[in-house]
Amino acid sequence: MKDTPEIERTITEGSAGVPPAVPSAGSGQAAGASRQTPLWATLVGTFLGIGRMRPGPGSWGSAATVLLWAALAYILPLSLRIPVAIALAAMVTLIGIPAATQIARGSRIKDPQFVVIDEVAGQLVALIAVPLAWKSFLAGFILFRVFDIVKPPPVRQLEAIPEGAGIVLDDVAAGLYALAVMHLFLRFGLLK
Repeated sequence: MKDTPEIERTITEGSAGVPPAVPSAGSGQAAGASRQTPLWATLVGTFLGIGRMRPGPGSWGSAATVLLWAALAYILPLSLRIPVAIALAAMVTLIGIPAATQIARGSRIKDPQFVVIDEVAGQLVALIAVPLAWKSFLAGFILFRVFDIVKPPPVRQLEAIPEGAGIVLDDVAAGLYALAVMHLFLRFGLLK
């Protein structure tokens, strides 16, 4: 079968005028790169470029979140730690959804690996009301990563939500699982 402009256009645009999930080889555009994605969305979505780190950009995003939260939490008065953690998680989620949407559209990838703002949101959720101790930070990191990778119901189902909402909300749900298990560990003294 020979290549014709009409076949190339059909491959590029899809059957319903929808762009493909991955740019075609002849598009001249590297996967994940886009001139259409606004700079703010790229900076937010990749958490200032941390999402470009390899291997495991999600783990790098989570680790950076734990370290930044630890630094911030240490300087906050005890009475503000929980409200600030909740506010940050909500803010990151609300800003992360449109950023992830813009990147997914621009890159034509349903859930780009280099978008780690979802890990930032989920990891913040996992650290709500957690003591400032290396054991609880490590446990929060591990629990969040496990639930983010395993994706127990309804975490996996949340991925089906279109665009940025699906990208971010499944990680928020994984963070809620990690938060619940973390507080069980704390309740029963397993992190002393």
